Amino acid sequence: MILIRKLLFPFAILYGLITSIRNLLYDKGILKSYSFDVPIIAVGNLSVGGTGKTPQIEYLIRLLSPTYNVAVLSRGYKRKSEGFILANETSTAEILGDEPYQMFQKFPQVQFAVDANRRNGISKLLAQKEKPQVILLDDAFQHRKVKAGFYIMLTMYDDLFCDDFMLPTGNLRESRNGAKRADTIIVTKCPRAISEVKQLEIKKKIGLDKTILFSYIDYDEKVYGIDGEISVEEIKMTEKVLLAGIANPISFFNYLQKEKDTLAVFADHHHFTKSEIEAVDEKANGRLIVTTEKDYVRLKNHSMKSAIYYLPIKSSFVKDKEEFDKNILNYVGTSTTNG
Repeated sequence: MILIRKLLFPFAILYGLITSIRNLLYDKGILKSYSFDVPIIAVGNLSVGGTGKTPQIEYLIRLLSPTYNVAVLSRGYKRKSEGFILANETSTAEILGDEPYQMFQKFPQVQFAVDANRRNGISKLLAQKEKPQVILLDDAFQHRKVKAGFYIMLTMYDDLFCDDFMLPTGNLRESRNGAKRADTIIVTKCPRAISEVKQLEIKKKIGLDKTILFSYIDYDEKVYGIDGEISVEEIKMTEKVLLAGIANPISFFNYLQKEKDTLAVFADHHHFTKSEIEAVDEKANGRLIVTTEKDYVRLKNHSMKSAIYYLPIKSSFVKDKEEFDKNILNYVGTSTTNG
């Protein structure tokens, strides 16, 4: 795979040129970006793969929803539907996509919508009877047709954008220069005890005069399922099947895995077939199945012989949480337009 990626280097150069020209046309105003009279926060990244966008969106929901009417707009990756859809009680993971549906289940006070056309999606949200006071755009860093008022760019601790290269040789969707559009850069999935020295080293490597913060994945103390809840400490000592269909499952496995556990690994956003579920059930052979929250929303309505539980996660800042919160609240509180 590495050799093939290196052989595709000319295509990476071409792809980088195309995306750079596109960004230049937007920067010069030749291609139009649309603004809206509502605070809009875009969360995204430069690379493909799981940098932790959903936990970061959930962090913003927890911060803003007690005070503001919040709406979240996603494209609904791999959903089996088209166009604008506003989540309601009949929605499923297949209709919304797994991540929007997961958040919709957790935050009933928030409006969730999906639309690949973000401009159309925002217009439809603003036309709702219950008009949002702030809109969070999920995975929209490259969606230049809409001009957000605040950009949060995520980059993973062990896969920094500044060490990466353009697709298909690397994993970047656009040039590293795209990071200059960010108001805040968050280095995600850091070790909980990352040192000040290491933080400074990463900031120097990124080399931008931006607010650069560091976050880690914080795990819940319990796993949850239809049959109730179990403490993580008990689950760790129980022989089980660990199932993950996410981009970077290593930290999930490392957190829960013991020697006799069995791993079931699937592609990110995988839609499970009946035969695959039966195979997992057979592999479990009566043992518990523990999965991620994103996978659970796709599995919970399937008939399974084995009891299945999920482990919730959230994003927590290593330090400077108050600075981040203040910046977001100041932006939302003082913004009347993103123009």
